[in-house]
Amino acid sequence: MKYFTTSFIFTILGLIASFFVGQYYGGTVGAGLQALFIATVLAVLEVSLSFDNAIVNAVVLKQMTPVWRKRFLTWGMLIAVFGMRLVFPLAIVTFIAHVNPWEALVMAATRPDEYANLMLSAHLEVSAFGGAFLLMVALKYFYDESKELHWIPFLEKPTAYLGSKVEAIEVALCLVIFAIITQFMPSESALPFLKAGMAGLITYVIVDGIGSWLEASDETMKDVHRASAGMFLYLEVLDASFSFDGVVGAFAITHNLFIIMIGLSIGAFFVRSLTIMFVEKETLTKFAFLEHGAFYAIGLLAMIMLSSPFVHIPEWFTGLSGAVLIAASFVWSLKKAPKESAE
Repeated sequence: MKYFTTSFIFTILGLIASFFVGQYYGGTVGAGLQALFIATVLAVLEVSLSFDNAIVNAVVLKQMTPVWRKRFLTWGMLIAVFGMRLVFPLAIVTFIAHVNPWEALVMAATRPDEYANLMLSAHLEVSAFGGAFLLMVALKYFYDESKELHWIPFLEKPTAYLGSKVEAIEVALCLVIFAIITQFMPSESALPFLKAGMAGLITYVIVDGIGSWLEASDETMKDVHRASAGMFLYLEVLDASFSFDGVVGAFAITHNLFIIMIGLSIGAFFVRSLTIMFVEKETLTKFAFLEHGAFYAIGLLAMIMLSSPFVHIPEWFTGLSGAVLIAASFVWSLKKAPKESAE
Protein backbone atom coordinates (compact mmCIF):
# COMPACT_ATOMS: atom_id res chain seq x y z
CA MET A 1 0.00 0.00 0.00
CA LYS A 2 2.91 2.38 0.58
CA TYR A 3 3.33 2.77 -3.18
CA PHE A 4 -0.29 3.85 -3.67
CA THR A 5 -0.86 6.16 -0.67
CA THR A 6 -0.34 9.35 -2.67
CA SER A 7 -2.49 8.01 -5.51
CA PHE A 8 -5.40 7.25 -3.16
CA ILE A 9 -5.15 10.69 -1.55
CA PHE A 10 -5.19 12.37 -4.97
CA THR A 11 -8.10 10.11 -6.01
CA ILE A 12 -10.22 11.22 -3.06
CA LEU A 13 -9.43 14.90 -3.66
CA GLY A 14 -9.96 14.53 -7.41
CA LEU A 15 -13.33 12.81 -7.09
CA ILE A 16 -14.53 15.47 -4.64
CA ALA A 17 -13.41 18.15 -7.10
CA SER A 18 -15.17 16.37 -9.99
CA PHE A 19 -18.41 16.34 -8.00
CA PHE A 20 -18.29 20.10 -7.47
CA VAL A 21 -17.34 20.71 -11.11
CA GLY A 22 -20.31 18.65 -12.26
CA GLN A 23 -22.63 20.37 -9.80
CA TYR A 24 -21.40 23.79 -10.95
CA TYR A 25 -22.09 23.06 -14.62
CA GLY A 26 -25.26 20.99 -14.10
CA GLY A 27 -26.71 22.88 -11.18
CA THR A 28 -27.90 19.73 -9.37
CA VAL A 29 -26.52 17.08 -7.03
CA GLY A 30 -27.34 14.49 -9.69
CA ALA A 31 -25.08 16.27 -12.17
CA GLY A 32 -22.32 16.25 -9.57
CA LEU A 33 -22.71 12.51 -8.99
CA GLN A 34 -22.69 11.92 -12.75
CA ALA A 35 -19.43 13.88 -13.06
CA LEU A 36 -17.94 11.85 -10.20
CA PHE A 37 -18.90 8.62 -11.97
CA ILE A 38 -17.41 9.83 -15.29
CA ALA A 39 -14.15 10.81 -13.58
CA THR A 40 -13.96 7.32 -12.04
CA VAL A 41 -14.54 5.68 -15.43
CA LEU A 42 -11.84 7.84 -17.04
CA ALA A 43 -9.38 6.96 -14.26
CA VAL A 44 -9.97 3.22 -14.73
CA LEU A 45 -9.71 3.65 -18.51
CA GLU A 46 -6.41 5.50 -18.18
CA VAL A 47 -4.90 2.79 -15.97
CA SER A 48 -6.05 0.02 -18.32
CA LEU A 49 -4.64 1.83 -21.35
CA SER A 50 -1.36 2.73 -19.64
CA PHE A 51 -0.50 -0.40 -17.66
CA ASP A 52 1.99 -1.35 -20.35
CA ASN A 53 3.35 2.20 -20.13
CA ALA A 54 4.13 1.60 -16.44
CA ILE A 55 6.09 -1.54 -17.34
CA VAL A 56 8.13 0.21 -20.05
CA ASN A 57 8.73 3.15 -17.70
CA ALA A 58 10.11 0.70 -15.14
CA VAL A 59 12.41 -0.87 -17.76
CA VAL A 60 14.01 2.51 -18.48
CA LEU A 61 13.75 3.93 -14.98
CA LYS A 62 15.87 1.20 -13.39
CA GLN A 63 18.79 2.31 -15.62
CA MET A 64 18.58 5.94 -14.49
CA THR A 65 20.46 7.56 -11.61
CA PRO A 66 18.49 8.13 -8.38
CA VAL A 67 18.52 11.88 -9.06
CA TRP A 68 16.96 11.60 -12.52
CA ARG A 69 14.62 8.86 -11.32
CA LYS A 70 13.27 11.25 -8.70
CA ARG A 71 12.98 14.01 -11.29
CA PHE A 72 10.93 11.78 -13.55
CA LEU A 73 8.58 10.90 -10.70
CA THR A 74 8.15 14.59 -9.72
CA TRP A 75 8.71 16.80 -12.77
CA GLY A 76 7.40 14.07 -15.04
CA MET A 77 4.25 13.82 -12.92
CA LEU A 78 3.60 17.55 -13.31
CA ILE A 79 4.13 17.29 -17.06
CA ALA A 80 1.80 14.28 -17.26
CA VAL A 81 -0.97 15.86 -15.19
CA PHE A 82 -0.91 19.48 -16.34
CA GLY A 83 1.00 19.22 -19.59
CA MET A 84 -0.77 16.35 -21.34
CA ARG A 85 -4.15 16.55 -19.60
CA LEU A 86 -4.63 20.35 -19.73
CA VAL A 87 -2.04 22.14 -21.86
CA PHE A 88 -2.04 19.62 -24.73
CA PRO A 89 -5.82 19.81 -25.42
CA LEU A 90 -5.68 23.59 -25.14
CA ALA A 91 -2.72 23.70 -27.55
CA ILE A 92 -4.63 21.67 -30.15
CA VAL A 93 -7.65 23.97 -30.01
CA THR A 94 -5.37 27.03 -30.03
CA PHE A 95 -3.74 25.80 -33.23
CA ILE A 96 -6.94 24.71 -34.99
CA ALA A 97 -9.15 27.67 -34.03
CA HIS A 98 -6.34 30.26 -34.32
CA VAL A 99 -7.01 31.64 -30.85
CA ASN A 100 -4.69 32.30 -27.92
CA PRO A 101 -4.47 29.76 -25.05
CA TRP A 102 -6.60 31.91 -22.73
CA GLU A 103 -9.40 32.08 -25.29
CA ALA A 104 -9.17 28.30 -25.70
CA LEU A 105 -9.47 27.88 -21.92
CA VAL A 106 -12.50 30.22 -21.82
CA MET A 107 -14.06 28.21 -24.67
CA ALA A 108 -13.50 24.97 -22.72
CA ALA A 109 -15.13 26.51 -19.63
CA THR A 110 -18.08 28.24 -21.31
CA ARG A 111 -18.66 26.42 -24.61
CA PRO A 112 -17.55 22.81 -23.97
CA ASP A 113 -19.40 21.33 -26.97
CA GLU A 114 -17.70 23.70 -29.42
CA TYR A 115 -14.36 23.04 -27.73
CA ALA A 116 -14.85 19.26 -27.93
CA ASN A 117 -15.72 19.42 -31.64
CA LEU A 118 -12.49 21.30 -32.36
CA MET A 119 -10.54 18.85 -30.24
CA LEU A 120 -12.02 15.80 -31.98
CA SER A 121 -11.35 17.32 -35.41
CA ALA A 122 -7.62 16.82 -34.75
CA HIS A 123 -8.02 13.12 -33.91
CA LEU A 124 -6.63 11.96 -37.25
CA GLU A 125 -3.33 13.83 -36.92
CA VAL A 126 -3.00 13.03 -33.21
CA SER A 127 -3.50 9.30 -33.89
CA ALA A 128 -0.95 9.36 -36.71
CA PHE A 129 1.71 11.09 -34.59
CA GLY A 130 1.20 8.94 -31.50
CA GLY A 131 0.75 5.76 -33.53
CA ALA A 132 4.02 6.30 -35.42
CA PHE A 133 6.00 6.96 -32.24
CA LEU A 134 4.58 3.95 -30.38
CA LEU A 135 5.02 1.71 -33.42
CA MET A 136 8.71 2.65 -33.52
CA VAL A 137 9.03 1.89 -29.80
CA ALA A 138 7.61 -1.61 -30.31
CA LEU A 139 9.55 -2.35 -33.51
CA LYS A 140 12.82 -1.16 -31.97
CA TYR A 141 12.34 -3.64 -29.13
CA PHE A 142 11.60 -6.67 -31.30
CA TYR A 143 14.24 -5.89 -33.95
CA ASP A 144 16.94 -5.48 -31.29
CA GLU A 145 19.82 -7.77 -32.25
CA SER A 146 20.98 -8.00 -28.61
CA LYS A 147 17.61 -9.38 -27.45
CA GLU A 148 18.21 -12.95 -26.28
CA LEU A 149 15.11 -13.90 -24.28
CA HIS A 150 12.05 -14.56 -26.44
CA TRP A 151 8.48 -15.09 -25.27
CA ILE A 152 7.12 -16.20 -28.68
CA PRO A 153 10.28 -17.56 -30.36
CA PHE A 154 8.89 -18.19 -33.86
CA LEU A 155 7.99 -14.48 -34.08
CA GLU A 156 10.78 -12.87 -32.09
CA LYS A 157 13.83 -14.84 -33.22
CA PRO A 158 13.43 -13.90 -36.92
CA THR A 159 12.86 -10.23 -36.05
CA ALA A 160 15.95 -10.12 -33.84
CA TYR A 161 17.95 -11.81 -36.63
CA LEU A 162 16.72 -9.30 -39.23
CA GLY A 163 17.58 -6.49 -36.83
CA SER A 164 21.18 -7.69 -36.81
CA LYS A 165 21.36 -7.89 -40.62
CA VAL A 166 19.32 -4.94 -41.88
CA GLU A 167 20.15 -1.45 -40.62
CA ALA A 168 17.16 0.66 -39.50
CA ILE A 169 14.67 -2.00 -40.62
CA GLU A 170 12.10 -0.67 -38.12
CA VAL A 171 12.15 2.75 -39.83
CA ALA A 172 11.64 1.16 -43.24
CA LEU A 173 8.77 -0.99 -41.96
CA CYS A 174 7.07 2.02 -40.37
CA LEU A 175 7.30 3.94 -43.66
CA VAL A 176 5.86 0.97 -45.57
CA ILE A 177 2.92 0.76 -43.16
CA PHE A 178 2.14 4.45 -43.62
CA ALA A 179 2.45 4.14 -47.40
CA ILE A 180 -0.07 1.28 -47.40
CA ILE A 181 -2.52 3.05 -45.06
CA THR A 182 -2.54 6.30 -47.04
CA GLN A 183 -3.27 4.42 -50.27
CA PHE A 184 -6.75 3.63 -48.94
CA MET A 185 -7.49 7.11 -47.56
CA PRO A 186 -9.16 10.06 -49.32
CA SER A 187 -6.57 12.48 -50.70
CA GLU A 188 -7.73 15.34 -48.42
CA SER A 189 -7.06 13.17 -45.34
CA ALA A 190 -4.02 11.22 -46.53
CA LEU A 191 -1.58 14.14 -46.63
CA PRO A 192 -2.28 15.46 -43.07
CA PHE A 193 -2.19 11.87 -41.76
CA LEU A 194 1.13 11.22 -43.50
CA LYS A 195 2.67 14.50 -42.31
CA ALA A 196 1.69 13.82 -38.70
CA GLY A 197 3.00 10.26 -38.95
CA MET A 198 6.32 11.45 -40.33
CA ALA A 199 6.52 13.97 -37.48
CA GLY A 200 6.03 11.13 -35.00
CA LEU A 201 8.69 9.03 -36.73
CA ILE A 202 11.17 11.92 -36.83
CA THR A 203 10.49 12.69 -33.16
CA TYR A 204 11.31 9.12 -32.24
CA VAL A 205 14.53 9.12 -34.29
CA ILE A 206 15.65 12.40 -32.69
CA VAL A 207 14.82 11.37 -29.13
CA ASP A 208 16.36 7.91 -29.58
CA GLY A 209 19.43 9.47 -31.21
CA ILE A 210 19.92 11.91 -28.34
CA GLY A 211 19.61 9.07 -25.85
CA SER A 212 22.10 6.88 -27.73
CA TRP A 213 24.58 9.76 -28.03
CA LEU A 214 24.39 10.48 -24.31
CA GLU A 215 24.75 6.81 -23.41
CA ALA A 216 27.82 6.43 -25.64
CA SER A 217 29.93 8.56 -23.28
CA ASP A 218 32.47 7.19 -20.82
CA GLU A 219 31.02 5.82 -17.60
CA THR A 220 31.84 8.84 -15.42
CA MET A 221 29.21 10.11 -13.03
CA LYS A 222 28.72 13.22 -15.18
CA ASP A 223 28.11 11.10 -18.26
CA VAL A 224 25.78 8.75 -16.40
CA HIS A 225 23.70 11.78 -15.46
CA ARG A 226 23.70 12.87 -19.11
CA ALA A 227 22.51 9.44 -20.18
CA SER A 228 19.76 9.59 -17.56
CA ALA A 229 18.72 12.96 -18.96
CA GLY A 230 18.32 11.35 -22.38
CA MET A 231 16.21 8.57 -20.86
CA PHE A 232 14.09 11.20 -19.10
CA LEU A 233 13.39 12.89 -22.45
CA TYR A 234 12.53 9.53 -24.03
CA LEU A 235 10.07 8.66 -21.25
CA GLU A 236 8.35 12.04 -21.45
CA VAL A 237 7.73 11.67 -25.19
CA LEU A 238 6.63 8.06 -24.63
CA ASP A 239 4.18 9.19 -21.94
CA ALA A 240 2.85 11.86 -24.27
CA SER A 241 2.28 9.30 -27.03
CA PHE A 242 0.37 7.05 -24.64
CA SER A 243 -1.72 10.00 -23.52
CA PHE A 244 -2.80 11.09 -27.01
CA ASP A 245 -5.39 8.38 -27.52
CA GLY A 246 -6.70 8.58 -23.96
CA VAL A 247 -7.11 12.36 -24.01
CA VAL A 248 -8.88 12.44 -27.37
CA GLY A 249 -10.96 9.36 -26.55
CA ALA A 250 -12.10 10.90 -23.28
CA PHE A 251 -14.05 13.54 -25.23
CA ALA A 252 -16.32 10.73 -26.45
CA ILE A 253 -17.40 10.27 -22.82
CA THR A 254 -17.66 13.90 -21.70
CA HIS A 255 -16.99 17.32 -23.23
CA ASN A 256 -15.93 18.88 -19.93
CA LEU A 257 -12.16 19.48 -20.06
CA PHE A 258 -11.85 19.78 -16.28
CA ILE A 259 -13.55 16.44 -15.55
CA ILE A 260 -11.35 14.84 -18.22
CA MET A 261 -8.24 16.33 -16.62
CA ILE A 262 -9.24 15.09 -13.15
CA GLY A 263 -10.15 11.57 -14.28
CA LEU A 264 -7.08 11.02 -16.46
CA SER A 265 -4.79 12.57 -13.84
CA ILE A 266 -6.03 10.09 -11.22
CA GLY A 267 -5.10 7.32 -13.66
CA ALA A 268 -1.69 8.92 -14.26
CA PHE A 269 -0.95 8.89 -10.52
CA PHE A 270 -1.70 5.16 -10.31
CA VAL A 271 0.51 4.49 -13.36
CA ARG A 272 3.39 6.30 -11.59
CA SER A 273 2.75 4.27 -8.43
CA LEU A 274 2.85 1.04 -10.45
CA THR A 275 6.10 2.17 -12.06
CA ILE A 276 7.76 2.77 -8.68
CA MET A 277 6.54 -0.59 -7.38
CA PHE A 278 7.83 -2.43 -10.46
CA VAL A 279 11.28 -0.84 -10.05
CA GLU A 280 11.71 -1.26 -6.28
CA LYS A 281 10.33 -4.81 -6.16
CA GLU A 282 12.29 -5.79 -9.29
CA THR A 283 9.09 -7.16 -10.80
CA LEU A 284 10.53 -7.33 -14.31
CA THR A 285 13.38 -9.52 -13.10
CA LYS A 286 11.02 -11.93 -11.35
CA PHE A 287 8.56 -12.12 -14.27
CA ALA A 288 10.70 -12.56 -17.35
CA PHE A 289 8.06 -12.14 -20.06
CA LEU A 290 6.17 -9.20 -18.57
CA GLU A 291 8.30 -6.78 -20.55
CA HIS A 292 7.52 -8.67 -23.77
CA GLY A 293 3.80 -8.49 -23.09
CA ALA A 294 4.04 -4.72 -22.57
CA PHE A 295 5.77 -4.17 -25.91
CA TYR A 296 3.26 -6.40 -27.72
CA ALA A 297 0.53 -4.26 -26.15
CA ILE A 298 2.31 -1.09 -27.31
CA GLY A 299 2.49 -2.43 -30.85
CA LEU A 300 -1.22 -3.30 -30.76
CA LEU A 301 -2.09 0.16 -29.42
CA ALA A 302 -0.05 1.75 -32.23
CA MET A 303 -1.91 -0.25 -34.89
CA ILE A 304 -5.26 0.63 -33.30
CA MET A 305 -4.35 4.32 -33.44
CA LEU A 306 -3.22 4.01 -37.06
CA SER A 307 -6.45 2.25 -38.01
CA SER A 308 -8.57 5.19 -36.78
CA PRO A 309 -9.12 6.59 -40.33
CA PHE A 310 -11.09 3.45 -41.19
CA VAL A 311 -12.72 2.17 -38.02
CA HIS A 312 -13.37 3.41 -34.50
CA ILE A 313 -12.27 0.87 -31.93
CA PRO A 314 -13.79 1.47 -28.47
CA GLU A 315 -11.40 2.49 -25.71
CA TRP A 316 -12.59 -0.43 -23.55
CA PHE A 317 -11.43 -2.88 -26.21
CA THR A 318 -8.04 -1.15 -26.47
CA GLY A 319 -7.52 -1.35 -22.72
CA LEU A 320 -8.83 -4.91 -22.46
CA SER A 321 -6.67 -6.24 -25.30
CA GLY A 322 -3.54 -4.76 -23.75
CA ALA A 323 -4.47 -6.20 -20.37
CA VAL A 324 -4.97 -9.66 -21.91
CA LEU A 325 -1.51 -9.58 -23.52
CA ILE A 326 0.14 -8.51 -20.28
CA ALA A 327 -1.82 -11.10 -18.27
CA ALA A 328 -0.74 -13.82 -20.72
CA SER A 329 2.91 -12.78 -20.43
CA PHE A 330 2.54 -12.84 -16.63
CA VAL A 331 1.17 -16.42 -16.70
CA TRP A 332 3.99 -17.57 -19.00
CA SER A 333 6.49 -15.93 -16.64
CA LEU A 334 5.07 -17.97 -13.76
CA LYS A 335 5.48 -21.14 -15.83
CA LYS A 336 9.08 -20.25 -16.63
CA ALA A 337 10.06 -19.70 -12.98
CA PRO A 338 9.62 -23.33 -11.82
CA LYS A 339 11.66 -24.57 -14.79
CA GLU A 340 14.56 -22.28 -13.86
CA SER A 341 14.34 -23.40 -10.24
CA ALA A 342 14.47 -27.07 -11.33
CA GLU A 343 17.52 -26.40 -13.52
